[in-house]
Amino acid sequence: MLDVTALQQENAALRAQVSQLIENLAKLNERVAELLAVAQRKQRKPSPPKLPEPPPVVAGDAKQAFESRPKPPELLPKTKSKGPRPSPTGRKPLPTHLPVEQHELKPTECGRCGSTALDVADVVEEEKLHVVKEHQRRRVVLRTTCRCRNCGSRTTPRSLPAPYERSKVTCDWLAWLVASKFSMLTPLDRLRRDLKERGVPMAMGSLVSFIERAADLLAPIDGLHWQQLLASAWMATDGTGLKVLIPGLPAAHNGYIELYRNLTCAVFQYEADKASENLVAKLQAFSGTLTADAEHRLNAAYASGRVLEAGCNAHGLRKFRDAEDTQPTLGAEGHGFLSAMYVHEASAHELGLVGDALVEHRRRLIRPLAEQLKKWCAAVEPTLLPSEPLMAAVGYYQRHHEALFRFIDDANVPIDNSATEREFQNVAKLRLNVLFAGSTEGAHRACVLLGIIATCRTVGVPVQAYLTWAFERLGTHRDVFGLPLEAMTPAAFKKTFG
Repeated sequence: MLDVTALQQENAALRAQVSQLIENLAKLNERVAELLAVAQRKQRKPSPPKLPEPPPVVAGDAKQAFESRPKPPELLPKTKSKGPRPSPTGRKPLPTHLPVEQHELKPTECGRCGSTALDVADVVEEEKLHVVKEHQRRRVVLRTTCRCRNCGSRTTPRSLPAPYERSKVTCDWLAWLVASKFSMLTPLDRLRRDLKERGVPMAMGSLVSFIERAADLLAPIDGLHWQQLLASAWMATDGTGLKVLIPGLPAAHNGYIELYRNLTCAVFQYEADKASENLVAKLQAFSGTLTADAEHRLNAAYASGRVLEAGCNAHGLRKFRDAEDTQPTLGAEGHGFLSAMYVHEASAHELGLVGDALVEHRRRLIRPLAEQLKKWCAAVEPTLLPSEPLMAAVGYYQRHHEALFRFIDDANVPIDNSATEREFQNVAKLRLNVLFAGSTEGAHRACVLLGIIATCRTVGVPVQAYLTWAFERLGTHRDVFGLPLEAMTPAAFKKTFG
C-alpha cells in the first residue's frame, strides 16, 4: 500500500523548493535592472580623451636610433586652381562622328483652320541618341566564270577575303565573335542565345570551332609579341589561377595563367602549375629588368644575373596601410614616405617626363625619401614583435629595398606592378562567366586571344576593327597582301591608320 503521509511530506518539500527558486529569480531580475541602469548612466557620460600611445620600450643605442628616426614629409594640400571655372553640368552634345539619320517633318495643313497655304516660319531641331540593332546578314558572292576567245581557257575571279578556306563566316563576323567573348566578356552560350533570337541557329560546337580557328590564325602574331618581349630591356609579369578540364581527372584542374607585358605588347601564357623550372626556362633568352611580385619561384631567374629584379611598391603601400590598425603612429609614418613618392611620380607623369628627364626627377625627389625610409625601417625594426603587421611591411622593405627602388635609375621601370595586375580584372570577369577552360588546348588558345586583345588596349586600337583587318591579311588572301608578321600586329595597324 502507498504511504500517503510520506507522499504528502515529499510534495510539501518540493513546493517549498519551488517557492525558494521563484524568490531567487526575482532577486536576480532586480540585480539585472540595477546593472542596466548603471550601464545607461555610463553611456551618457562623455568618453575620456584618447591618450597617446606609449613609446615602444627599447634599450641603449636602439632607443636613440628610434627617437631620432626620420619623419615623413608633410604632404601639401591641393590648392584650388585659379583658372576658368568648369562648365556647368548638364546635357552634353552628342558625338559628331556618329552617322546621322535625319528626318524632315512638315505640316500639310494648318492645325487651326485646315488651310494648305503654308509658309515656312521656323525650323525646330532636336537631336537624340539612336541605336540600330546589329544585323546578321548573308553575304552571297557570285563569281562569273568566263572563257577566253583566244585560247579557250576558263577564268574565275578569286572570292573575297575569308578567315580560312570553305569558312562559314566572314572575317568581320569572326572578329565580332572574338571581340564579344574576349573583349566584352560575353559567354558563348549567351551569344548563341542572342543569335537564335535573331533567327540564326548556331550549334555550340560551331562557335567553339570558330574560336579555335581565330586563335590559330593569331598565334603567329602572339609568338612575335613574345619574341619582342624577350628582346626588350624591361617587362613585367604576374599570374592568376584558371580551372581547366582534363580527361581522367575527377574535378577541374587548377591551372595557372601568366601575363608578360611592356609598353608595346602583352602575352598571356598557360601553365599547368607554378613550377619555378617553367618560368626560368621561359626567361633564358631574356636579359633585362623584370617587375614582379616578391615570389620565391623567381629567385632562380634572378640568380643567373641576366634578369634584374624590380619590385612592386603597391604591395608595400598596402602593408603599411593595413598596419595602421595596430600601430597607428608608426604605420602612418611608413605610409607617409610611400605616399610622398607616389605624389612625385604622379607629378612626373603629369609633366610628361620620359627618359633622362624622368630619371633626374626621380633621383632628385624620390631617392632621398627612399634613403630616409631605409633608415626609418632600421630604427623601427627593434621595437616590433615578429607577429605584428607592421613588422611584415618593415621586413618587406629591408629584404627587397634594392629591387623596390630600382625604378629610380631606370626610366622604363614603373614604381609598381599595378598596370599588370589590372589586366587580370578582365580575366577574373571572364572566369566568372566561363568558370573553366574546356581543355588544355582551349586554355592555350584563350591565352592567345587574351594577349592580342590586351595588346590592342595597350597601344590604343579598337579591338574589332583590328581583328577584322588581321583576319583579312592572315586568311585566304595572305598571299595577295604578302605582308610579314611585323606588318600585321596591333602596333602596325595603329601606324597604318593612326
